[in-house]
Amino acid sequence: MLKQAQKGFTLIELMIVIAIIGILAAVAVPQYGQYTKRAKFSEVVTATAAVKTAVNLCFQEEGGLATCNDGGYAGIPADITAQTGLIESLETAGLGVITATGHATELNGLTYVLTPVADANNTRVTWGVTGTCLTENLCKD
Repeated sequence: MLKQAQKGFTLIELMIVIAIIGILAAVAVPQYGQYTKRAKFSEVVTATAAVKTAVNLCFQEEGGLATCNDGGYAGIPADITAQTGLIESLETAGLGVITATGHATELNGLTYVLTPVADANNTRVTWGVTGTCLTENLCKD
C-alpha cells in the first residue's frame, strides 16, 4: 500500500513560528519607539545649529561670551517662545547658553542645553551638552 505524502504544516510547527514572531515583536517594538522618538528629537537638535553658529561668531567678534545672548548681540536669532513644529521653545541666555525644549506631548518637554566654554587662551569655544535628553538617550554629549 502506498503512503500519501504530507501536505501543509502541522499544528506544532505553526505554533513555533507564532512564538518566534512574538519574541521578535517583543524586542522590536520598544526599539522602534525609541528610534522614532530620537528621529523627532533631531529636529530640536538641528534647530540649535544656527544659534550655535551665531554664538561662535559673537565670541570671535566680541572676544568673549559676555554679550552673546538674544538682544546682546545683533547676529543671534530671536528666541522662540511659541511652539514651532516639535520645538516648544529655544532661548539664548547669558554667556551664550542655548536651551531648546521639545514638544510637550510628542517629546515630553525634554530639554537640550548647549553651554559654550572658552579655552584658556580665549581663542576657541567648545560646547558642553546637558539636559534631560541625555537621560532618555535622545542626544549625545
